[in-house]
Amino acid sequence: MVMAIAIPMTLAAVTTPLLGLVDTAVIGQFGKAELIGGLAIGALVFDFLLSTFNFLRSGTTGLVAQAMGRGDLREEQAVFWRAFIIAIAAGVLMILCLPLILKGAVWFMDPEPTISEAMTTYVVIRMISAPMALVNYAILGLVLGRGEGMLGLVLQFLLNGINIAMSITLGLLLEWGVAGVAWGTVTGETIAALVGMVIVIRKFRAAPLPDRGRILDATGMMRMFTINRDIMIRSFLLLIAFTFFTRAGADLGPVVLAANAVLLNFFLVAGFFLDGIAAAAEQITGRAVGARYLPAFLRGAKLTFLWGVLLAACVALFFMVLGNPIVRLMTNAVDVREMAAVYLPWAALTALTGVLAFHMDGVYIGATWSRDMRNMMVLSLIAFFAVLYAVKPMGNHGLWLAINFFLSIRGITLLAMLPRRLRGEFAY
Repeated sequence: MVMAIAIPMTLAAVTTPLLGLVDTAVIGQFGKAELIGGLAIGALVFDFLLSTFNFLRSGTTGLVAQAMGRGDLREEQAVFWRAFIIAIAAGVLMILCLPLILKGAVWFMDPEPTISEAMTTYVVIRMISAPMALVNYAILGLVLGRGEGMLGLVLQFLLNGINIAMSITLGLLLEWGVAGVAWGTVTGETIAALVGMVIVIRKFRAAPLPDRGRILDATGMMRMFTINRDIMIRSFLLLIAFTFFTRAGADLGPVVLAANAVLLNFFLVAGFFLDGIAAAAEQITGRAVGARYLPAFLRGAKLTFLWGVLLAACVALFFMVLGNPIVRLMTNAVDVREMAAVYLPWAALTALTGVLAFHMDGVYIGATWSRDMRNMMVLSLIAFFAVLYAVKPMGNHGLWLAINFFLSIRGITLLAMLPRRLRGEFAY
């Protein structure tokens, strides 16, 4: 079961950071650090918003897996439609709030005029697909909750494959630059959402359908909102850490900002590799909680952790050996290349320091222990800011030290909570 979910979802997840690498490489060919920095901040702004609503994926996965463990087919579908309604409403709200979002981003990041222009172009265009991006989260949450890893692979390949092809075509070949990269993302998100909805609706026809009352059931809606609220706060706090990391890098100059933007893609690659293992943990632990079967929970958690550590070590070694050639492919700016080479070991280390956090996220999401995820994230963020302030004299080395510490402490605090949660959930 672990491999049936983890392998296809790992392959699928890798296409997402690959997209980030391609987008950075496309803009990097123009040889201007300001454009890379503008793209990095623009992507961070949008990712900040999307990650705030990442509960539409993770919350749906846990609830669907638990309904599956109970054998409740109608509830599986009801969970998805609740997430779909929230996705559309939230996406429209994001579009309406675009002027405020842009003002807030410029105020907080305080970028140089050329960086601000590139950032604004990217965010304005990409915001068009906000509802579709959130619908894709809900679809993926349903797919992972049902343990359908191959379908998740197909949908993610479709989304990111179209995105990559269009970004290269529009951004590089037609020389639209940052605007072309943004339109490539809009195209990929929209097509993937439409195809995904067709597949989901066809699947639902083969099972008993929930009525409107079941979908809008007050208890079910309240549980989803409670879980989603906690996961949203957790995701929001996570993005705050990386936003301050980027903001602190910007204070060190455009070259450091660009180098960190390039290297941060390595962390994203490692993270999305580990997300495949975490997805398996979500489905297996969620199904075990739904079935009230502790042995399956423990077995699934142990297996996914061992595979996660092995995968993290391989990813870290890969970037230590091939990181610099990859950086050279991503940008023609010599100063950015040289700066990135200095801090490459820190970026490679994130795979190992983050593996426990990714794994524990999967376990807690599957079990829908969202309150503990939220609380431990608060503690971890406080620790991150303390370290960030303490190591400020170290410059960019200090920034990377702080982010690696943050990843480590997240996993450790969640692991420390696990025995108590198991006793409460399974009453042993």
